[in-house]
Amino acid sequence: MNFKKGKLFFILFFITLNGFGQENWTLDNCISYALDHNLTLKDYQYLENSGKESYNQSIRDLLPRVNGFADYNIRYGRSTDPNTNDIINTDFFSNGYSMSASIDLFQGFQKINTIKARKLLFKANKEAAQQQRFLLALRVMTAYHDIQFYEGILAISKEQLSISEANFKLAKKQIELGLKAGADLYEAESILYTDQLDVTQSENQLQAAKLTLIQEMNLDNAQTIQLNPVVPKTISETEIETDSIYGKAKEFVPLLKAQHLRTEAAKKELGIVRGRLYPSLSFATGYGTGYYETTRDTLGVTIPFKTQIEDNASRFIGFSLNVPIFNAWSTRSAIKQQKIALGREQNNLKIQEQEIYKAIQQLVQENKALNVEIIQSEKQIMAQEQAFGVAQKKYEKGLFTIMELNLAKSMYATSQNKNLQVKLQLQINQNTLSFYQGLPIFNINSTN
Repeated sequence: MNFKKGKLFFILFFITLNGFGQENWTLDNCISYALDHNLTLKDYQYLENSGKESYNQSIRDLLPRVNGFADYNIRYGRSTDPNTNDIINTDFFSNGYSMSASIDLFQGFQKINTIKARKLLFKANKEAAQQQRFLLALRVMTAYHDIQFYEGILAISKEQLSISEANFKLAKKQIELGLKAGADLYEAESILYTDQLDVTQSENQLQAAKLTLIQEMNLDNAQTIQLNPVVPKTISETEIETDSIYGKAKEFVPLLKAQHLRTEAAKKELGIVRGRLYPSLSFATGYGTGYYETTRDTLGVTIPFKTQIEDNASRFIGFSLNVPIFNAWSTRSAIKQQKIALGREQNNLKIQEQEIYKAIQQLVQENKALNVEIIQSEKQIMAQEQAFGVAQKKYEKGLFTIMELNLAKSMYATSQNKNLQVKLQLQINQNTLSFYQGLPIFNINSTN
């Protein structure tokens, strides 16, 4: 019996052929689809667009404000003539028209600081949206590798089942020839049923892993999915240093960039509140005119509309200075509150930097451990494979019981499973470390 087929890289190659004739998804395809169809990301896009509009409006707030006014009034009974201020008892109508413009000349740099704060918050929203893209990509990557893991487990389970089927037939034949007792057949049958159950459970775990990926991608009308293998990306040992990776992460990770921008925005917002302590200066100008039915000439004829509009015109121009003297300490209180808010943002930045450093520290330690486990698990596979081969030959010669053979077979399968698990864990670990170093492991940009 050819037991060499249990070699792991042949298993991983074999499982990728199961979906032949169907659409196979690469990791990049899965991530791109998830980015385009994830509803949470769309919500972050709305927040980003809202921040952009707030920033644009803060710039437009520097422009003058212009307002126009017009009215038409019909008066009945006793009223005041708007032209002469005499009390009259006549029905009449009037029109009024005016236009005014004003602009703030100085407000303690509140508007300038508002523009800077809104710009920083807009950039922070962009980085927060980018962070969610990367988190989604990491979840898709993990789900993708989980499928590969369970595909490998299923292949190993099927291999174990085929061995048990062959041994069951061998035991049955040997019993017919009188070489073994009938109890061996029952034991071989029990092992066969156990392996059939393992195959069923592996298939169920694989389908559950596929469902997880389908849900992460928000893939419509899909019951299953076929994947292409991922080419492992290795990191040289010289790059596996916590401090060097953390130094790159501080410049790259969107979560840290977003919090740094929020901290800077909080400083500008403190400047906005402090600006309320300063006097404010504004400039205004305007034009007004009107038409009144009661305005008549010496002959008692109502003066024409055009003439009244020209004659009744009035204009104004002026400056307004507002000096804050006392407002129940509300501005001072607002400054204290904003200082507290700034302190919280600075503390949150330190917390996030600390959490990122711890995550990288754990990944580096895990990377070193997994590299050692890879070597050990490869040696274990070779040893267990040889031990199983010897046990199989001894069983065929009647020197081993079926239970002793099953123990060797189980230990061989366990070594395969561990090796497969360690390889995929190392792959996820290295991809995550590459992410923290800003390497292009995902095809993601801020325009997605």
